[in-house]
Amino acid sequence: MKLWICLVLASLAAAASAQTCQCDVLKWASCDGTPCECTIFVAKGEKQPINCNKLIPKCFLMKLEMYRASMNLSTRTGIGGKPVETAFVDNDGIYNPECERDGKFKAKQCNNTEECWCVNSAGVRRTDKGDKNIKCEELVETHWVRLQLTHKPVQGEVNAEKLKAAIADAINKRYKNFNTSMVEEIQYDPEARLIVVDVKKEIGERQTDLTHMAYYMEKDVKVLPLFKDEGNKFAPVVDGQKLDMEKILVYYVDEKPPTFTMKHLSGGIIAVIVVVVLAVVAGLLVLFFARRREKQQYNKAQQRELDPM
Repeated sequence: MKLWICLVLASLAAAASAQTCQCDVLKWASCDGTPCECTIFVAKGEKQPINCNKLIPKCFLMKLEMYRASMNLSTRTGIGGKPVETAFVDNDGIYNPECERDGKFKAKQCNNTEECWCVNSAGVRRTDKGDKNIKCEELVETHWVRLQLTHKPVQGEVNAEKLKAAIADAINKRYKNFNTSMVEEIQYDPEARLIVVDVKKEIGERQTDLTHMAYYMEKDVKVLPLFKDEGNKFAPVVDGQKLDMEKILVYYVDEKPPTFTMKHLSGGIIAVIVVVVLAVVAGLLVLFFARRREKQQYNKAQQRELDPM
């Protein structure tokens, strides 16, 4: 009898341990063992250990997504504007990155091709593409992200004065106790249902990675949350009214400006730039000759007035 009771207790303990051994921040993780250890596939037959006590590094997540896509498993779906002139968005989309052991992106990425480029701490290209001899001296840190959000229609008006606190609170709760003081500014256009959120950290600060939070939020808004609890998505609450988001655009501002040039711009964009430049030059020439003609007319009139004298 005692033996039977011990076996029942042991099985209950094992079941309880199995239930607690899970990764709340990533639904695709595999977890087992005592103590609990979690891993993800980053390539066929290659597992990457992860720390589920915090958000998973974006570099590991992108490798996981590429692996899942190769296995025909589900992956991601496909006021405002730039906060500063040097801000840029991720126009290249997902690729299979090279990661450091701690999950940071390697500064130089080639995606298994002869074409390479330099990235920032978000893994977003910040230079022109070149060959394998391209030099990427450092991984430049993103210290400011602008989240351009559009919420779904709601009943009544949204109190704009309470919006900042609501968004900061939602980010803090959803993304592992994120520092709410980094939510620096909120802009709101009620007619467009557009919310612009500036999240910043001090230049040189390396304890917080804004890009992880931004990537998890992108997934939430694009209806493919990474968390195990998929129902509890990012949705600020203002005066008891939940704001569900339907669109998101993320701008990245690095500690150093990107170094894009015109050589890889498309022909259409270059043509537009040339037309604008020519129009400006033509305008300046017209203005120059008009003023010159006015000056000549003035000199002639002044001369005629002086002749009788």
